[in-house]
Amino acid sequence: MPAEGTTDAHSHSEYHRALVWLTVTALGYSAMHHLGTGLAHLGEIGATRWADWIDLLTPYTVLVPAAATLAAARAPHTAWTVYLVGAITYAEGHGIHLSANSIGNAEPSTLAHLWDEIAGHYIWYAGVYLVFTSLALTLARQPLVTGHLAPTLAVAVGVTVATNSLEGGTTWLTLAVCLALALWGWATRQTLGRLLLYVHVPALMVMLAYGLYHRGFPQPSS
Repeated sequence: MPAEGTTDAHSHSEYHRALVWLTVTALGYSAMHHLGTGLAHLGEIGATRWADWIDLLTPYTVLVPAAATLAAARAPHTAWTVYLVGAITYAEGHGIHLSANSIGNAEPSTLAHLWDEIAGHYIWYAGVYLVFTSLALTLARQPLVTGHLAPTLAVAVGVTVATNSLEGGTTWLTLAVCLALALWGWATRQTLGRLLLYVHVPALMVMLAYGLYHRGFPQPSS
């Protein structure tokens, strides 16, 4: 039977690994979900864009570190179940969006628009929110972290949630999800679940300010 000090050190190591993987998840999500604007300057390759090919990496850069976070934090079975459903939904939605978006850029049509801007976005972002929920189920079981990096990255994730929602046309769904997760963050604010507040309160503020200014939620690109 290991000594108590050894057990404590092992638990601390697992907690540290979970935070590292959570950081990688936040960075991956914030970066890859802004590819459309961040890499637009790279230009085209044949009938496709360089950004489309790089976007193939998006599910890996988000879902793999999210799974590693759950593993390091010893997530409960419920969280893994939610993650599995979310990961499948995320990958399916992203694939639908990416292929339809790429085809739509070459040959615009109402059908490409349907699968890119409507079906693809709703399925993809529903998967995002399920993955977030699986992380939330796990974070609420972990002690609160100190320091400024985690809240800063959480705010960056929140801004990404807001901008993706506004441009993706899923604002009303996202408002409801952000409100629910913000309330969850408040209920678990004595744990690492407080990060949910840092993510979803800024997201709500950005979307509501945008909606009030424009008296609605038109896509920023329009």
